[in-house]
Amino acid sequence: MPDKLLLCTDLDRTLIPNGPQPESPAARQRFLSLVNKPEVLLAYVTGRHQKLVQDAINNYCLPVPDFVIGDVGTTIYQISSVKSWKKQSAWEDNIAQDWAGKNHADLKNLLNDIHALRLQESSKQNQFKLSYYVPLQANRQALTTLIEQRFAEHQIKASLIWSVDEPAGVGLLDILPASASKLHAIEALMKMCDFSYENTLFSGDSGNDIEVLASPVAAVLVANSQPEVRDLALLLARENNCSDRLYIAKGDFHGMNGNYSAGILEGMAYYFPYTKDWIFSNETDQSL
Repeated sequence: MPDKLLLCTDLDRTLIPNGPQPESPAARQRFLSLVNKPEVLLAYVTGRHQKLVQDAINNYCLPVPDFVIGDVGTTIYQISSVKSWKKQSAWEDNIAQDWAGKNHADLKNLLNDIHALRLQESSKQNQFKLSYYVPLQANRQALTTLIEQRFAEHQIKASLIWSVDEPAGVGLLDILPASASKLHAIEALMKMCDFSYENTLFSGDSGNDIEVLASPVAAVLVANSQPEVRDLALLLARENNCSDRLYIAKGDFHGMNGNYSAGILEGMAYYFPYTKDWIFSNETDQSL
């Protein structure tokens, strides 16, 4: 039994119940019981920037994490309170090398004439995150090929992260340094805090979580994820020989439905059965 656990979780539609599916009423309180244990280090892994993470913590009464991997893996912060965030500058120095001396404005200029790309608001950009809205009907493969060709001409190494804003009905594209993905940031945090694949768990729900879901990191895909995300995660996990590292929440854990934090708890109990006692530590009847 590991003496410590690193729990990394996406926020929107994973921990935060802001999708159309219902939330199990007791799930977030049970999640709080779990992460309050001194053995658990909590990291939020999200596309949100600092202000939006702070808003989420306040609006949804979320626990203050120990770390935040923000802006789709381009920032890492150590947190000591809601208002005390320490950026890990060594991480930014590391990922900067992928853009071959180019900056955010340089990359944007290379793509200015691609009409399918609509620049997101300035609050959703950062030094190493170039983000666009893309019509749902756009040909992602053709766009990927075109963008990669242009970057290759300038020796730019970039990751293209596609996802969907379901409530808004629009596609999203985040362009990051190649080494700045959620997976690489999680692995950097694991190294920083002396964790391994054996005592780390990730939970997610969407396309920008796929790389982690199909990796050697133990992962849970919450039950409210879209079928196409589920199918792709299972396919890539098989191709990477990591099928045993991906758990799909079923909604059969202590009467909870597997959506959002209920799915996280189900996955935690699957990989680390002894944590059931931590999850229900504030409840007198643990058979519920």
